[in-house]
Amino acid sequence: MPKKRTLKVVAGIAASFTGFVATIIFLSRAKIISFEVAMLMLVALLGMYIGFGILIGVYRLINKLE
Repeated sequence: MPKKRTLKVVAGIAASFTGFVATIIFLSRAKIISFEVAMLMLVALLGMYIGFGILIGVYRLINKLE
């Protein structure tokens, strides 16, 4: 069973991602940014979360090898 700390970290990551997505959608709906820019920002945000997740996973894997 996962520890409470792990659940808090996952919940924090999910909340921050949801907050960023909601902010981008709000900016798009308010016509502050165009639809194309909003889609580009969403793709970039998803890429950053996936990319950093892979980096953290590899870092933890390498630490276990030592």
